[in-house]
Amino acid sequence: MSHPLGSTRTVVKPNYALISPDSRVTSVLPGWTNCVASVQISSAMGAGLTQVIVDVPKNGAAVGDTGEDQMFFFVVSGGITLNGHKLGAEQFAFLPPGTKFELSGAAKKSQLLIFQKRYESLAGQATPEAIFGDTAKIKATDFLGDPNARLQTLLPDALPFDMAINVFTYDPGATLPFVESHIMEHGMLFLSGAGVYRLGADWYPVQTGDAIWIAPYCEQWFVAMGKTQARYIYYKDVNRSPK
Repeated sequence: MSHPLGSTRTVVKPNYALISPDSRVTSVLPGWTNCVASVQISSAMGAGLTQVIVDVPKNGAAVGDTGEDQMFFFVVSGGITLNGHKLGAEQFAFLPPGTKFELSGAAKKSQLLIFQKRYESLAGQATPEAIFGDTAKIKATDFLGDPNARLQTLLPDALPFDMAINVFTYDPGATLPFVESHIMEHGMLFLSGAGVYRLGADWYPVQTGDAIWIAPYCEQWFVAMGKTQARYIYYKDVNRSPK
């Protein structure tokens, strides 16, 4: 969509960013064939993680190695095959450091979300193994006792893991119970619905397809608005001593 007056909801600040779909610029990543990627969050903005959206057509493919990083793949729509595992919409995979991967497209155009982060080893803890899962099979729990705000935890809450990936679902009108400010960093993608997100001292309308980066200690709060549920998937760093 053209914006002749230069309008956009995208905003990038030192401690947060909102990247709306209308401002995405795509590029080609090494090892990815017939795929286009949009890097939404990276160290270039001061982040400790990388968040990428990849559009994978039927003939799309990729080969690579996680190296010293860990990678979390989430199928936003369509389907892919990753290391021999067929993954449909909202199914996911976690690949630990030192893992080779091979990916191919499904029968139709698909969209893939990737969270990537350097793994921080912990004395006495083994490096996690690969995980393949399905969001639909993850039990949702009430967030701080509120049945209208529910959390699905996609990765084990255990010391070997230094990142968490969760899906948050809000019924219309539900909110975070208080303005949060914490050491954990966030990267997130809105999967459906709409609402208003407070970032720092500012409030922004958000909707399906929006990406958000939240730096440590940036104030944050959310209210779901409209007639449908609001859902987003998000990353945070966990289980390591502060630096």
